[in-house]
Amino acid sequence: MKKVKLIIAAAAVLGLFSSSAVYADGFAPGEGLYLGVFGGGNMGIVQPKVTTYGNTAAMSSTQTTEDARNKHEGGTWEAKNGGLGLEGIEGGGWMGYGYKMGDVYAGLEGEYAASDTKFKLEGDTVEFTDGVTITGVEATKEWTGGMFGRLGFYVNDDTLLSFKGGVLVSKFEVKTFGSTDYTENYYGGGPAFGASLTSRIAAIDPNLSIRIGAVYTDFLTAAVHGIGTNNAGAPGSTSGSNSEVTGSALSARIGLAYSFFDVNSLF
Repeated sequence: MKKVKLIIAAAAVLGLFSSSAVYADGFAPGEGLYLGVFGGGNMGIVQPKVTTYGNTAAMSSTQTTEDARNKHEGGTWEAKNGGLGLEGIEGGGWMGYGYKMGDVYAGLEGEYAASDTKFKLEGDTVEFTDGVTITGVEATKEWTGGMFGRLGFYVNDDTLLSFKGGVLVSKFEVKTFGSTDYTENYYGGGPAFGASLTSRIAAIDPNLSIRIGAVYTDFLTAAVHGIGTNNAGAPGSTSGSNSEVTGSALSARIGLAYSFFDVNSLF
């Protein structure tokens, strides 16, 4: 009987030791279900394009000779080099799930970040119709969110090099200053790509990792037909000009992620 008790006790100790060993190994960086937080800097470029339609139609019976003399060709002004600088800081979080298949890694990840990234322009007074004037414009990127697919490989047991691609959408608040201040919200989205290096912080917790990386976003092209009720309109109702904005941004981040669940444990 004593031998049976001794065997049971030994098995219990061995099981406890085995569980501790599994916990000590923990999840590999990015493996399983994970949550994380990050902060960093954001910079980018906004490139405007303005096309004027001109006034080249033949003189009608209701127009005067002076009207005809005032006819002119339309044209396009576009920023092909350089642009308006965006800069600021951001902070947010990740949530994702990753699979470790030997040295290969695959996963899905969502992110959300609040930001104060902005640009502001001030200059001479510009007069529009009906005596409305504008002396400056400011645009602030308030938040960004989206989804990514991730692929990578493990440099070693504690370090993951990964790449991701997906779509990000951002909300911009645009303000103008002048005789009347206007505020409008615009949403810009497009493809985004990133790379990161994630390393386990075993000294603190085997499931805790630190990640450094960067994400590039192309906001594609958005039509901007007016700001405020004074000048807003759809493309078909904007007879004088058509304005478009193209932009891109680069975010550098550092953050922490914690893995805590593996779906395989359910089976």
